[in-house]
Amino acid sequence: MHFLQNERTALFIDGANLYSASRNLGFDVDYRSLLGFFRRQCHLIRAYYYSAILETEEYSPIKPLTDWLAYNGYTLVTKPAKEFTDSAGRRRIKGNMDIELAIDMLELAPKLDHAVLFSGDSDFRRLVEAVQRQCVRVTVISSVRTSPPMVADELRRQADEFVELADVAPEFTRRQMEPRPRQSARQTPAEPYADHPADAG
Repeated sequence: MHFLQNERTALFIDGANLYSASRNLGFDVDYRSLLGFFRRQCHLIRAYYYSAILETEEYSPIKPLTDWLAYNGYTLVTKPAKEFTDSAGRRRIKGNMDIELAIDMLELAPKLDHAVLFSGDSDFRRLVEAVQRQCVRVTVISSVRTSPPMVADELRRQADEFVELADVAPEFTRRQMEPRPRQSARQTPAEPYADHPADAG
């Protein structure tokens, strides 16, 4: 991953997508180190973190993280997650933050030189293309080493640079773990807001 001197940069972190990718790769993200890494590399204007939160539960497992992020340099963007029952009668959580992320990136684009997107969602290909037309360089950080790969081919091709998450993970890894066995194609119990890898967001 390369940066130009004094390049005005913003991070756009799809929380559910990054969570799924990092867990599949066997590490936890240290968000303090992540912010420090980018602040050393460029002129970081904003670091957005997007997450849907299930408000029907008294305690959400993601709340300590989102509370910490909000007080430690991140711009936190949340909305209530939707709970529903699928055709097999299983409880599912849906919390897609694509629109929120797209609006923020498009609005900030005139003030940026470089947008860094932490997501592999194919739905962001058109967003990346639109931001590039405003002369903003776009780096996508996700993983092809997970099974299945977390990043869509069309998003990789559209980005100015694709960075394999596993390659930069040592810069902001909190705890190294044993690689996890492959999860089912649907969401994992540990992260109720992570959708299928193809549409996580």
